[in-house]
Amino acid sequence: MEVQPEPSALSRRRRSLKGRVYATVRWLHVYISMLSFLAILFFAVTGITLNHPEWTFGAGETLIEQTGELPPAWVGGGDADWLRVAEHFRSEHGVRGGVADYRVDEFEGTIAFRAPGYFADAFIDPETGRYELVIVQLGAVGVLNELHRGAEADGPWRWVIDLSGALLTLLALSGLGILVFLKRFRTTGLLVMLGGCVLVLLAVLRLAT
Repeated sequence: MEVQPEPSALSRRRRSLKGRVYATVRWLHVYISMLSFLAILFFAVTGITLNHPEWTFGAGETLIEQTGELPPAWVGGGDADWLRVAEHFRSEHGVRGGVADYRVDEFEGTIAFRAPGYFADAFIDPETGRYELVIVQLGAVGVLNELHRGAEADGPWRWVIDLSGALLTLLALSGLGILVFLKRFRTTGLLVMLGGCVLVLLAVLRLAT
């Protein structure tokens, strides 16, 4: 009976290290998947709806037009008091969102408010202070699409986008790490990944030229 040689201490340490690395990568992949589940689902679904606006165009969209007159104090020292103007529209018409743009000349003054899925533009007569306010509010799908793009989003939501991107990057890398340890599927999996990368690069090159 042939006696099998005992594995060396170095060989055992290598197998032990390999096992620990594989267990760590698998643990990361599983828990990052659970942590980023909602982010993956959100950006996946809104990516489709954003790519096909004709499916939901105008769904739930509302257009509001209002008129009014600014108080005389909106202009002082030859320049507009835009803080006072913005507060007027917020208090009198319930306008929300951040101020995206404002200007005034001898012919017209304008101020624009923006929030995800929300657009409010006021057109002001510099002489009389009378204005026309146009508010466009998108439906729920439109708001979600705007959040996907990060359009007019404030600081906290931008942090959510950055964190989601970091988690998805770790998810992809940990999945690749698991594949490296699976001898049975390693070659096929890497070839499929390479094929997907080639297809995406070809699509990018076609659009770029």
